[in-house]
Amino acid sequence: MNLSHLLSRRENLSRYWHTLRYLRPVQFYGRAWFRLKRPKPDMRPAPRARSGSSNWKPCCAPSSSLNGPASFTFLNKTEQIETAEDWNKPGIDKLWLYNLHYFDDLNAIGSENRTAWHRALIARWIDENPPGHGNGWEPYPLSLRIVNWIKWLLSENEPVRNQLHSLAIQARFLQARLEWHLLGNHLFANAKALIFAGLFFEGKEADEWRKTGLAILEKELKEQILADGGHFERSPMYHAILLADLLDLVNLEQNYPGMIPETTSRQWRTTTDKMRSWLAAMIHPDGEISFFNDAAMGIAPCYDELEAYSNRLQRPSGRQIRQNLTHLAASGYIRLQQKNMTAILDVAKIGPDYLPGHAHADTLSCEISLFGKRVIVNSGTSVYGNSSERLRQRSTGAHSTLELDGADSSEVWGGFRVARRARPIGLTIEQKEKYTRVSCGHDGYRRLTGRNLHTRIWCFEENGISITDRIKGPFRKATIRYYLHPDVNATVEKCGTAGRLILPDGQVVDWQSQGASVSIVPASWHPRFGTSITSHCLLTQTENTEFIMRLFYTVC
Repeated sequence: MNLSHLLSRRENLSRYWHTLRYLRPVQFYGRAWFRLKRPKPDMRPAPRARSGSSNWKPCCAPSSSLNGPASFTFLNKTEQIETAEDWNKPGIDKLWLYNLHYFDDLNAIGSENRTAWHRALIARWIDENPPGHGNGWEPYPLSLRIVNWIKWLLSENEPVRNQLHSLAIQARFLQARLEWHLLGNHLFANAKALIFAGLFFEGKEADEWRKTGLAILEKELKEQILADGGHFERSPMYHAILLADLLDLVNLEQNYPGMIPETTSRQWRTTTDKMRSWLAAMIHPDGEISFFNDAAMGIAPCYDELEAYSNRLQRPSGRQIRQNLTHLAASGYIRLQQKNMTAILDVAKIGPDYLPGHAHADTLSCEISLFGKRVIVNSGTSVYGNSSERLRQRSTGAHSTLELDGADSSEVWGGFRVARRARPIGLTIEQKEKYTRVSCGHDGYRRLTGRNLHTRIWCFEENGISITDRIKGPFRKATIRYYLHPDVNATVEKCGTAGRLILPDGQVVDWQSQGASVSIVPASWHPRFGTSITSHCLLTQTENTEFIMRLFYTVC
């Protein structure tokens, strides 16, 4: 065995150790239980459907994904599902197949015009997906489909032949396949589905589904929603998904009055209000989410849709973000808003220690909008799975921050794993009459030979921003990237120490560097799954211990 092989083996063992050491015991024995104990589908007749109050409100409607009786578009890819085998078609991405089994289109925009297709599709799914077999019977798509079918039925659609029987079989199967080994948003979705089934049906069995779901959700809300209202995985996309989930539960409770304890319904309402405030701080002026950790547009409802849904449920109007600074202390983000500028800073942990699957190595990255347009961005998320592109998009090098000696600030690997991870250090916020200064470091590079500490200082003034990166400890090369939105044109002059950014509406933002020269290199932006848009990046590579980037503009 040669030296390189020994070093590689040692590195792999270290990576596994630093990944597994954070997991909770239930994630170990839960995985073993999940693999070894596969329940047998319970084919008993369905309980009787419960009479509601006909008070179901329209929920957030996603874009249509059904193009014809058997044509589907998910993640910017279209496929035909014409045979029973196609529901689990080899060669198609797992996430695409999951979306196929969600049945989101039942409640999508214009769904009332596709009712005949929907009825035929539900009947096909029942006939062509035998209980317990295939992607559609895995707990996560099973949970989302149960909810979507019930929403469709509550929207005054008559059940398809055998649909209620199938729903009951699905609820029973889900109760025996809860995702304790994954926890997080998966377990949340499982609990939501059991509550939906437990309220839609009546009787002792349905009561057990409802009680199980409520018990899980009570615990998970306390665990997953932080004191500032943010979801603990620190992904604006997943936060918006869970906010929509909770609003659906508020909607359901209103349709079945008296069936949910008052303390529980009050918890749901107050939690949605906190989550709405958090999301308001994490969006850009274009109304869409910022890209920290796994985040992309088009998966979760946007902020305005969630606010409209909240209003239909008679919740108070959402909190308006005022100029100046908003510190989401529990989750670790800062929003700085001035007349012409919105900046969102990542001074956060990458997520809960035992659940970093949606984390990116993006510590101390930032996104900046100027004159209402995105200018500095992180590169986004377009793929899941275990691929080189997935790993690149999770890497430090895909974010607007500093990479040291080619290493990631947190050791992302696989599709959804993290070994050693960066933690923020020494956050300070200084607000004066003429400027606001935010400083934070992280220890993610302590594992390197130089035991390095990276500190970033943002200084916001009336007509500009300066961002200073400082490095303690010896190193070979620091690489600082500022990804530009595709609509921003960039120029460079003065031997790479100055230049201009031209925004879509013609505004000019000047930039200057100090400590190293800057080049403009090709890059890509991934605002949606399955999407890659050509863009550019301001790139600096330096051996200096301090580098400053300044952006300044004329105040309108």
